[in-house]
Amino acid sequence: MTGAQTNAKLADLARDTHDYSEDKTARITTDFGTKISNTDDWLTVSTDDHAGPALLEDFHGREKIHRFDHERIPERVVHARGTGAFGHFKLYESAEDVTSAGVLTDTSRTTPVFVRFSTVLGSRGSADTVRDVRGFAVKFYTEEGNWDVVGNNIPVFFIQDAMKFPDVIHAAKPEPDTEVPQAQSAHNNFWDFNYLHTEATHMLMWAMSDRTIPRSFRMMQGFGVNTYTLQNAKNERHFVKFHFTPELGVHSLVWDEALKLSGQDPDFHRKDLMEAISMGVFPKWKFGIQVLKESDQDNFDFDILDATKVWPEELVPVRYIGELELNRNIDEFFTQTEQVAFCTSHIVPGIGFSDDPLLQGRNFSYLDTQLSRLGTNWQELPINRPVCPVMNHQRDGQLRHKITPGSINYWPNRKEAVPPAKVSEGGYLEYPQKVAGIKQRLKTKKFREHFNQAQLFYNSMSPPEKAHITAALSFELDHCDDPIVYERMVERLTDIDLELAQAVAVAVGGPTPSKAGRPNHGNVSKALSQTFVQPEKPSIASRRVAILIADGYDPIAYNGVKAALTAAKAFPFTIGPKRQPIFAAGEDKSGKGVQPDHNLEGMRSTMFDSIFIPGGSHIETLKKNGRAIHWVREAFGHLKAIGATGEGVELVRLACDLQGMQFSAAGSQDVVDSYGVVTAGAAKPESFKETLSMVKGAKDFVDAYTFNIACHRNFDRELDGLNAMVAY
Repeated sequence: MTGAQTNAKLADLARDTHDYSEDKTARITTDFGTKISNTDDWLTVSTDDHAGPALLEDFHGREKIHRFDHERIPERVVHARGTGAFGHFKLYESAEDVTSAGVLTDTSRTTPVFVRFSTVLGSRGSADTVRDVRGFAVKFYTEEGNWDVVGNNIPVFFIQDAMKFPDVIHAAKPEPDTEVPQAQSAHNNFWDFNYLHTEATHMLMWAMSDRTIPRSFRMMQGFGVNTYTLQNAKNERHFVKFHFTPELGVHSLVWDEALKLSGQDPDFHRKDLMEAISMGVFPKWKFGIQVLKESDQDNFDFDILDATKVWPEELVPVRYIGELELNRNIDEFFTQTEQVAFCTSHIVPGIGFSDDPLLQGRNFSYLDTQLSRLGTNWQELPINRPVCPVMNHQRDGQLRHKITPGSINYWPNRKEAVPPAKVSEGGYLEYPQKVAGIKQRLKTKKFREHFNQAQLFYNSMSPPEKAHITAALSFELDHCDDPIVYERMVERLTDIDLELAQAVAVAVGGPTPSKAGRPNHGNVSKALSQTFVQPEKPSIASRRVAILIADGYDPIAYNGVKAALTAAKAFPFTIGPKRQPIFAAGEDKSGKGVQPDHNLEGMRSTMFDSIFIPGGSHIETLKKNGRAIHWVREAFGHLKAIGATGEGVELVRLACDLQGMQFSAAGSQDVVDSYGVVTAGAAKPESFKETLSMVKGAKDFVDAYTFNIACHRNFDRELDGLNAMVAY
């Protein structure tokens, strides 16, 4: 597999990996090893003229159907749809001051990992680009055992106590009487639950933000969500939250694009991850920890154990100590991605649990759910088993793989076989925490405050992000047909921001509120905005760029831009009206020409980050093609960078010639950048270079165009209303 890395887990998996596709001596056998001469026809009593009854003695036929009938295991209750990849984790700074965990202190290690990304609400057959929280689960195969960080791309959750987990999931899943809608929160039950549970208000704002329609799994942050603890060699304990920050920055789709992709390419995200890894542009995340001394636990106006709250980075900075890289695609989906099982309770010495009530319940729930899906020996499955030795006195159970000879299966025993490990030998030691209280069901005072951080999140959004939250709420509540649901939610929004509540009320048909439900404290935390989490340097690595051509295209511009994109590790794709070879201006059609990767109908602009149109006589053909014009208009509406040279400027002008837009004049070598639409009427051949200088205001066409691709979207186009003037 492309991008394979040698590590302990891959070597472990090799014991159970058998690729028969290249073995010319391999022949079909039964599961018990008997070679089979016919696997197409059931054994029957028949003649050449008459088909007769099938015989039960056909051991191969019965086994083949039996195995097929039992291929499926129960899908996950939540996070059913997902995909995964292998990689590794490396430290570049030891955290031995706060933990004794080897995975977080030994800088010489390379720890194998498996990461699974997922949506929460949809079934296995749902689409990738729905509006939903994304799971971000990491299994570290450490030398001391498996450590699982089972997180999301959002740092908070809807509920504070695991007792409410069945309710929030029941409310968010399809409604029980109709089993609709699939993989959507836009329905009465979800919003009814959110109104009646004020603790969900903060998470609700995240869910309605761009975070829940990510451009790629590779462009999401990952958060451990819960508060864990770290314990160092001095037996000192700290509270900790875990962070994964993508090297590519945090980027999202626009809503119309997400809707279209759900139908045009429901596997968009999983294909995107596999494509990047197979092309050698490996996704990377910085790994960070937020750490608090035990003595600082009560120094905040929120409870640090409350999973509906963030630790603002202005108060508790993230300390980046390592890097996570994914560099190998899976070999088989079922045995790896579908059978991988994570548990929040999987920890190693030096890492422990806090009294976070959501975490306490997850520790029970995650272990329990694997029994239903995979059976009691689920941790023996190749993808789940640790790379370190596993030795204990647990035996038997369905699908037990390990064979343990001998007469001893208990402790203590007369042979002193497999005793508990001493702490000095790496045995896990629980922190001797003092506990005092009254046995009762209650939430503490700080747990009962539910609005301050919801306001903090909304206050911290950029203008485009605020506009998108308004639009998301308007869409979701428009799908609620019970007036009490959307009217109550408008009321709830006044507790966050009055203008937000008023805009949503107009859109969904609720009474327009006239006063705020509570004062807005006005505080801001810049790290909460996606615009804060961007690459250190502009990059177009792994960006998908469509180059539109037809017969008669300019080969200098086409080849020059394609080479520049490839050199910058972007992925250029040639798109034409047909998939048969296309010939450049003046090219002899007896030659090979260029065979497009796709035709205009087979792919749409939604599947690319940008489009480029070179000049040439082919523009006359494209101007008469409504789909080609739609490609440009849709990319413009979705705020994507558009580049055009020579006659290609005419096609762009035809598609989006709006008041306020500017284009390079025909024959002019001036480069014009207007709302991320970069044009050059007569691009100079020397402009098409492979060494790029992506900076704002660049005078060179390729530099200016690639800088706009690196910006992901031109939100000024949206803020000034230009995208709304184009039908797409």
